[in-house]
Amino acid sequence: MSTEPDTTDQDRGHDEDDLGDLLQEMRVLLQGAQVLTAFLIILPFNQRFETISEREEWVYIATFVLSVLSLVLFSAPAAQHRLLRPLQDRERFKNHATRFLIAGLAAASVALVLATQLVTNQVVGTTPSLICAGGVALAVAAFWWIYPWRKRRELSAAP
Repeated sequence: MSTEPDTTDQDRGHDEDDLGDLLQEMRVLLQGAQVLTAFLIILPFNQRFETISEREEWVYIATFVLSVLSLVLFSAPAAQHRLLRPLQDRERFKNHATRFLIAGLAAASVALVLATQLVTNQVVGTTPSLICAGGVALAVAAFWWIYPWRKRRELSAAP
């Protein structure tokens, strides 16, 4: 006897599509987090890293921790999917996985802004680096958070 909730074949197909979409999105986000984390891992071994200020060291630590956190959160659904097989409650799994991905996006958002500030500070100095980081913060806020939120609101308000 199956412990999965009763669903029609059409519902199950839609459920499988949603889960496949979720896992595909996770793969895309995971690659970005991996690249950023790899960059941050090698950064302290660069000769010039020793010349950064104490403030920039703290920016680096925060960036690194947030990048690793996003990597953990983005990979959590895949690890859980594998360990929980066969899934007993796909809807609950998708809801939890979505929360992990959104939390990972929050961590990655801040990590990208801080990484921009960290790198551009070494190239052009403090004030221009803050302007660059602010520009990235605006882009991330607009395209990752505000646009989808507004679009979702519009769609839910449509008759």
